[in-house]
Amino acid sequence: MSVQENIELMRRWFKEVWNEGRTQTVYDLLAADAIAIGQLEDRTPLRGPAEFASFVERTRGAFPDIKVMVEDVFGADDKVVLRWSATMTHSGDHLGMPATGERVRLSGITIARFADKRIIEGWDHWDQLGMLKQIGVYRSPEASLLESA
Repeated sequence: MSVQENIELMRRWFKEVWNEGRTQTVYDLLAADAIAIGQLEDRTPLRGPAEFASFVERTRGAFPDIKVMVEDVFGADDKVVLRWSATMTHSGDHLGMPATGERVRLSGITIARFADKRIIEGWDHWDQLGMLKQIGVYRSPEASLLESA
């Protein structure tokens, strides 16, 4: 596949999986033996479409109105890099905590490697701590000290 075709597949991934909630697209575009790193807080890899689809369902269950905007995208050889930003409201309990109703803005970078029109490896780096701060489940030690002074 050409670099441009890979870029279009990444755009399709973000539009359909994240903005439209189409988990079938995970099965269509992610190779059966694919590995994804960086989605979970402990960096445990997600393996294959079923594990990734479960991650999508949990995330969309906590943030059903998620909207992801592609800020930049480029590719070389078999890899595509995409910088994105997202807005969402914490209105579901799928993170193992009650919904807070808080609005969240965050950003991230995704790198994907392709073979045979499918994603075979992916790496994500996104502001997980910022998300936790915005929904109010984490406060930095400095903020706690300032409030108690």
